[in-house]
Amino acid sequence: MNPPLASLVGRRGRSSSPAQYAEDEFLASATGTEAPSGGVSAPPLSGMHRSYAVPGPTAAPTRHYISVGQKFSIALAVATLWLAASVWISWPWITALAQHVTIVPALVIVSLLAFAPGFVVAFLVVGLAFDRQPPFKVASPRDPVTVVIAARNEEAAIGDTVRSLAEQDYEGDVRVILVDNGSSDDTIGVARRAARASKLALEILEESTAGKSHALNRGLGQVTSDFVITVDADTLLQRSAIRLLVARIASSPAEVSAVAGAVLVRNSRSTFWSRLQTWDYFLGIASVKRMQGLFQNTLVAQGAFSLYRSDAVRDAGGWPDAIGEDIVLTWKILNNGAKVFFEPLAVAFTSAPETFRVLARQRSRWARGMIEGLRTVPPWRHQNGYARVLTGFNLMIPLLDTAYVLLWLPGLVMALFGVYWIVGPMTVAVLPVTLLVYGVLFYYQNQRVFKPLGLRVRRSVLSLFLFVVVYQAFMSAFSVLGYVQELTRRARRWK
Repeated sequence: MNPPLASLVGRRGRSSSPAQYAEDEFLASATGTEAPSGGVSAPPLSGMHRSYAVPGPTAAPTRHYISVGQKFSIALAVATLWLAASVWISWPWITALAQHVTIVPALVIVSLLAFAPGFVVAFLVVGLAFDRQPPFKVASPRDPVTVVIAARNEEAAIGDTVRSLAEQDYEGDVRVILVDNGSSDDTIGVARRAARASKLALEILEESTAGKSHALNRGLGQVTSDFVITVDADTLLQRSAIRLLVARIASSPAEVSAVAGAVLVRNSRSTFWSRLQTWDYFLGIASVKRMQGLFQNTLVAQGAFSLYRSDAVRDAGGWPDAIGEDIVLTWKILNNGAKVFFEPLAVAFTSAPETFRVLARQRSRWARGMIEGLRTVPPWRHQNGYARVLTGFNLMIPLLDTAYVLLWLPGLVMALFGVYWIVGPMTVAVLPVTLLVYGVLFYYQNQRVFKPLGLRVRRSVLSLFLFVVVYQAFMSAFSVLGYVQELTRRARRWK
């Protein structure tokens, strides 16, 4: 029951235009009322078409300044206290379980099911409590940027992506390169027609070697600007997204080599599975990135929407030939001594998998990508102490996912038959704590991201409840499948 942990790491929804799709999925009607079916809604001139106005300079705060190191230490201390309290409260459970499996296995089981997840979630919540995005020093940058889109059979979505790029409010030079990776449909034709209609200068390259990393590196070879942005072919950008990404890196120290944007779900009403993922992206993934960004080591500058210093990507060897190319690249950049930030206001909307099968494939790929990252740059090899701790959390996740599938779920079945060795009546107490955690995550996302952008969360109590109660079971199972595929060296698939 810990979806934030899973966040550490078919048919596509489309519309006739990005603005129309945003109106359908995310925005309110012209009266400013909430969309009748509930998701994300906004008042007039909001969402995709609204430009985010960066606040002007403010006076220096008078409250005591808490450094990043102090925040990190406090988060670790509180998480450790939580762990100690958990051990004390859970000791009767441990001793009862030890009567059946002996003390050492009992300690291992309870540690994997309760202590380790609780420690990580406590660290996350405390980190978010300290999170304050530093103000932009450069509100309207004009640095030239290059956007690289890798596409394969994306005719249903690429037109909307191109149009959303044409509608950006960025005042600097934006060069857009589409790299087609062997599409058998009309991806190129749709992209060209959309670019022509939007008056966007679009360059099209072809890469015959299959694999997203090869397509991205083909585009990187043509990049001459200091900054390169990757955008997935099924992703729409909020109107100020590029400006805010560049503003964040332009306002940051020179050692910041990448900034991850915030990715949310665009097809939130399509299917049962896309509804659940809406909460995963909004609460789990975004919150984990905010915490990691606070400590200046965002672990994944995701390929769907992120900005990189071009030289930093080249110094890291470009995008690696890996199923999790964005994870491995980010960890290489961190290992080179750089920092990776997160900009929560630079929002993009991506198409989430709409079927059980496609979602399983995606999450197993993400799990494989995390294993690739751990293998390429183990936590103990990172130069930065924060990165060592944060990637160390990722080192635990395969064990936690496996324990959830092999211990928690069987324990739940046993409890239904009156055998309370692993799951018992007291386990019900976990639900209020989980709801409290998600309440904190919801508050920060709603206050710090959605309100400034003029967006509102669509009310969907049932999907939120199912997300909290059952989503983790599926995500852990998909992840375990990915771990097995990676350990057995199964063939890689882009999709």
